[in-house]
Amino acid sequence: MTSSLVAVVLAAGGSTRLGRPKQLLTRDGETLVHRAARLALASGASRVLVIVGAYAGDVVAAVRDLPVECVVNARWSEGLAGSVRVAMDALAPHDHATLLMTCDQPALDVAYIQALGDASRRAPSGSAATRFGDRVGVPAVVAPTMLRAALAVQGDRGLRDALNAPGADVIACDAPDLGVDIDTPEDLAAAVARGWLDPLE
Repeated sequence: MTSSLVAVVLAAGGSTRLGRPKQLLTRDGETLVHRAARLALASGASRVLVIVGAYAGDVVAAVRDLPVECVVNARWSEGLAGSVRVAMDALAPHDHATLLMTCDQPALDVAYIQALGDASRRAPSGSAATRFGDRVGVPAVVAPTMLRAALAVQGDRGLRDALNAPGADVIACDAPDLGVDIDTPEDLAAAVARGWLDPLE
């Protein structure tokens, strides 16, 4: 990936359905937020922002050893779109591709992030995203025009509408394992069973 790429790790959520902060679950002893930030750095991003909100103090502490910038979304409870807007404000006047990722997809690896970057450079729109059924979502590498289109989105939809709009020309990349994200206790149990999360103590 080019050094102009920046990465945004969306880690502000309250994990209400899970009942515990998903950001602080661990894989091989490493918290998920630390792992996501580390993967973003390893992908070649020149700048990595971690958007925090709920459990902000603990999440910031979890990535303190990494060269990342933590940005607080004080209105985190309003959903993912607000975190995207906070990130764009912090990045202004950034005008290059942006990697958007969450910290609750424990199967994510550097090779897939790099594949997304390669696909985005082939896409007419400059954007590539992960296929989930007949839709696409994050992780995604998104062109500046796509991000600007998403700034008006409200609630938890994030970039979903912009990425899936007719004529968006986003390349869809396949990574079936990323469909396992950690929203509920059942998701957590499934990830533990696959070896993607450490068992809870």
